[in-house]
Amino acid sequence: MTRRVGLIGWPVDHSQSPAMQTAAFAACGLDWQYTLLPTLPDQLRATLDQVRAGELAGANVTIPHKSAVMPMLDEIDPAAAAIGAVNTIVVRDGRLIGCNTDAIGFARALSEIGVDVNGKQCAVLGAGGAARAVVHTLKELGGRVTIYARDVSRARTLIGGDEQTRALRDVDRVACDTVLIVNATSVGMAPQSDGSPWPDGAVFPAGALAFDLIYNPRRTRWMGQAERSGAQAVNGLAMLIYQGAAAFEMWTGQKAPLEVMFEAARGALQAAAAKGAS
Repeated sequence: MTRRVGLIGWPVDHSQSPAMQTAAFAACGLDWQYTLLPTLPDQLRATLDQVRAGELAGANVTIPHKSAVMPMLDEIDPAAAAIGAVNTIVVRDGRLIGCNTDAIGFARALSEIGVDVNGKQCAVLGAGGAARAVVHTLKELGGRVTIYARDVSRARTLIGGDEQTRALRDVDRVACDTVLIVNATSVGMAPQSDGSPWPDGAVFPAGALAFDLIYNPRRTRWMGQAERSGAQAVNGLAMLIYQGAAAFEMWTGQKAPLEVMFEAARGALQAAAAKGAS
């Protein structure tokens, strides 16, 4: 019998997770299916009831539910509890366990780029579930983090201390010694690709890396702004793959076929770009 997992969120149409997970299941000979589960906030408990009823063998969780889902689960693993957000649900003996693979994915992607944040200044734009995983990872790696968010009080719950939180409108005041700026907002994500959390004309610190968690489109307006300031810019595709691979392994108990997942995600993004251009 086909086993189903899916992505709980709103919106979810932009996601490339179905392409990469379906390819991974096929490569491993697994009769599994990955589906999108568009879920408004007032529908979240009902969607989780589908998992409890055995209709789904697990799920990913995306905006805006990564924190809201936590009290509805039976158990939260220590990493997700420390982060304050869940992006993967695993079913064990009928119990729904909340996990977080975003931190795993971000740490691995950052390691591949070769950025050393130990003792260095980092900036994170946003204070949602993805930002929580990023901040947790950077602090674990010894980074000094300042959060820029629309809701400053919410940002303070992530990191503590008024001196480490700023309003998002003040990103043009990012410290000149900042080595890494992470966009953990959804601003600029398809289909609203013309948006950016960065003010026009604001300069990125020299030598900083701009890491956009958005991967659709592959090159966001924010990345373009960074590159025009002389900064290096990367998108969130590698983080997507690595967090998805960790979830795959939690659900199936098998090693994720990373090359297959990368190829499938790139192909899906190219197809989406071509469709948008037509």
